[in-house]
This record gives sequence, C-alpha cells and structure tokens, in this order.
Amino acid sequence: MSPSGAVSLAVVGATGAVGQEMFSVLEQRRFPAGKVRAFASARSTGRTVAFNGTTLPVGELKADAFERDRFDIVLMSAGAKISREYAPRAVSAGAVVVDNSSAWRMDPGVPLVVPEVNAPDIRRHKGIIANPNCTAAILCVPLKPISDAFGLERIVVSTYQAVSGKGARAVAELEAQTRAWAAGQALPHNVWPYDMAFNVLAVDWKVAEDGTTEEEAKVMEETRKILGLPNLRISVTCVRVPVFRCHSESVNLQTRRKAAVAEVRRVLSGAPGVELLDDPRAGRFPRPKELAGSDPVYAGRIREDGSVENGLSLWVVGDQLRKGAALNAVQIAERLIQDGL
Repeated sequence: MSPSGAVSLAVVGATGAVGQEMFSVLEQRRFPAGKVRAFASARSTGRTVAFNGTTLPVGELKADAFERDRFDIVLMSAGAKISREYAPRAVSAGAVVVDNSSAWRMDPGVPLVVPEVNAPDIRRHKGIIANPNCTAAILCVPLKPISDAFGLERIVVSTYQAVSGKGARAVAELEAQTRAWAAGQALPHNVWPYDMAFNVLAVDWKVAEDGTTEEEAKVMEETRKILGLPNLRISVTCVRVPVFRCHSESVNLQTRRKAAVAEVRRVLSGAPGVELLDDPRAGRFPRPKELAGSDPVYAGRIREDGSVENGLSLWVVGDQLRKGAALNAVQIAERLIQDGL
C-alpha cells in the first residue's frame, strides 16, 4: 500500500460483463485506489475501460504482469482456467486475490465469502478469497438472518436466472430472437440450439450422471460452505428464463423453530444487504426488470407453508452482476482494507 494509504488495484477480465461492472461499482463506492490497472486477454489489446471520468488502457495478461507492476489487491473475473494459472502468481507477487471464478470456491483452504454473511472468514485467507456463484450469493444474504433467528432444517430452491448470467452474447441473442419473433422472421440460434425468447430452459448447464446440473451442484455446495452448515439438506433446480438481468429465486424452507411471518419480516427488515418488498396486495413485491442495477437482495411473498412442520416460503431477487458478482467482490476488497488484511 502506498504511503498515502491508497490501494494499488488490478482488475483481470476487465472487458467482460462482470469486469466492466466491477469498474462501475468501484467508481460508485469511491473505492480508495491510487493505482488501477485493467487486464484481459490478447483479444482485448487496444481496448479501454471507463473509470472515474477517464479511460484506462486494457493490458494483456502475461506471466509477469504482477511482477512488473505490484498490486495490493487483484480482482479476477476471467474464468477458472485463467484463475488457476494467474491467481498464485499474483499472490507470490504480494497481492490478495478476490476471485470470481469457480476455481477456488470449494478449496477447504480458501474462504468463500459473502460479507453480510461470513465476513470473519476473510481473516483466514492465505492470499486468495473466493467470490461465490451468483445464485448462491444472492440466496445466502436472506438465508443467514433466518438461519440465525430460527435455524434451518431443509431448503428447496427453484431459480429463474437471467440470460446475462450466460454472457453478453446471450443477451444479444435474446434481443435478436425477440425482434425476429415480432417481425415474423426465423429466430437466430448461435448461443442456444433452441428458442430462448418466450421460453423457459430447465437445462442450460452441464448435466451430471445423476441429472443434476453443474449450476445446481454449485449452489448446493457453496450455500453449505458460506452458511457454515455442511450437513444442510438442500435441493436446487436452476432454470434459465427470458429476462435480461437479475436472478429470481423461489425459496421454500423448513426452520428448526416456528417462524411466524411477522417475525420473519422483522428479522429481514433489519438484515444487512436485504430490502423487504412484501405487500403483494399493494403491488409491492420484487420484480427483476425494475431492480436491475441495484445493490440489495430483495425479499417478498413471505408466507407460511402448512404442508410441512415449520414451513416457510419467500421470493428473492438480486442483480447477479452486482451482488452476485462485482459488488460482492468489491465489498470483500473493502473489508480487506478496513481490517488491514
């Protein structure tokens, strides 16, 4: 860290959707960075990214990138393969890496952190801190205060995941398909072999032998780790829906002790990172189109489930590019600075 106290920061994967969102979050939160560098693959050479009223040139990520230019913190969002190769290099050069890929999340020696849920785990880092899967991060923000207040026995989650979670090309294809449908033209298929517009895809990830998708496995495993509940019973079904941004989740819980709706509302209304929108008769409930670009995780439709003992249902919406990725990573970096880590 410089004598002025400003942090030297690198963003890897700077031209991707999450990388660009990181720069937006860093600027909005006035992150105390003195030196900021942007890195991406050779394909992005010559490009720039906007930050703090100026533009930063995007450098090519090379083997000696972190030795030539030392950094305090490196935010990585360039995929698991790149992270496995370059995160240890950054750590060896003296940086702390906050990694957004799946490379380190289930490594027992690497903290998997949602700051509103398990910020103290940051102190255990040995140079790398993992940023969770976006769906798991959004889920755990309201689950933590419910778990603390009432205990958790079992969770059943069905997700409604926006196409931006699949990348910029997926967003462009949904828009192109929608326009083509409205014009009575054939729908283009480059990202998906089938229609995404006006459709719902129950499988949009790799499928294991038991029928579980890669995304579902991530959410189950990571939720247990983040909450510190390794034996938590959890079932997840992940679904892609024709929404541009914000993941939605239908969450059904069994709590250890009875959780009256009024109590749950009280607990969530005071929980960090949660905003309560729970008056459906008045039209107040979380809707992804209206919440895109915002920071909180929104909870509503809270009601008792009488089909099981201590049953509870709620509806959760969060912007997966912000709380599910970029914002969460920046919050971890802020906590590193705050705690002198």
